[in-house]
Amino acid sequence: MFEPAPASAPSPGLAVRCARVLFSPWSRLTLLALVLATAGALVVAYEPQRLLSEGWPPVQLGGVAAVVLYAVAYGACTAAFVPRPLLNLAAGALFGSQAGLVSAVAGTVFGAGIAFALGRLLGQDALRPLLRGRWLKAADHQLSAHGFRSMLAVRLFPGIPFAAANYCAAVSRMGYAPFLLATAIGSIPNTAAYVIAGSRAGSPTSPAFVISTGFIVVTGVIAAVVAWRKRHRLGRN
Repeated sequence: MFEPAPASAPSPGLAVRCARVLFSPWSRLTLLALVLATAGALVVAYEPQRLLSEGWPPVQLGGVAAVVLYAVAYGACTAAFVPRPLLNLAAGALFGSQAGLVSAVAGTVFGAGIAFALGRLLGQDALRPLLRGRWLKAADHQLSAHGFRSMLAVRLFPGIPFAAANYCAAVSRMGYAPFLLATAIGSIPNTAAYVIAGSRAGSPTSPAFVISTGFIVVTGVIAAVVAWRKRHRLGRN
């Protein structure tokens, strides 16, 4: 007697195959690139930082509601690559040093969280296999094993681009909570300097304006010197 041949496993349907392609790591990475490119194009076209500084707050809002809404708008703008110094200066000019600092720090954390979530959900799976260089592996190990203190140092040092730090942390295995907490604490000094400078822009000879501006200049020079030395050292290697 002839035994019937075993039935082959049914091939996945078209919908399953399409879902695998759409949710594959490289498809998600492509989506991330499109989102970031679109956000950058919108910033160039509409300059939302001017809207926040010149057309704020909305006439129907005031007080705490305006501060909260500005923080939300601030976070969205930083996720779309609007420079944070401009937003910090505007926060100080609009709300003063105290409320402006609260709004700017909250917006910083919110924007960092958006970027971290996008990078983690859409880019991590595709980019982690590419971490093969010595420097990349060392940075990934540092962020993954010592997430809070590493990100705290990154935020305290003004020479590291905000968006780059967000997406590098997202590709690592750092947790959400250490990332957000380190961002909140580490961004306070530099953010406060810009906010105070913005709130005292009308009196450039005041001690608060002079001290905050001096802090910005000094930290900027230090960041430039460190970056130049790093680049020079890498060039020799």
